[in-house]
Amino acid sequence: MTKPDNGQEIKPGWKTLPEGDVLEAGTAAEFKTGSWRLEKPVWDEEKCIQCMFCWINCPDAAIILKDGKVSGVNYDHCKGCGICAKECPPKASALKMEK
Repeated sequence: MTKPDNGQEIKPGWKTLPEGDVLEAGTAAEFKTGSWRLEKPVWDEEKCIQCMFCWINCPDAAIILKDGKVSGVNYDHCKGCGICAKECPPKASALKMEK
């Protein structure tokens, strides 16, 4: 860590950290990681039964909730893992992975 003239520590950003270093908690929301994906989940509002399985299981917190209901996918943070689509009940099939 470096200290500028005012004496405050400046922590390195995630792009400049050495391999194996640790990120400070709470900084992930600042970085858009959605460009990493090869496929994206496409949500169909009409088929959604609001079971919330996609929201509960999304490792990137990319499922958008509005008024306590699923309302879409935040593609800025979705990495395209497909967990949400796999967890969506077959009767609903409200999430489909697309290229």
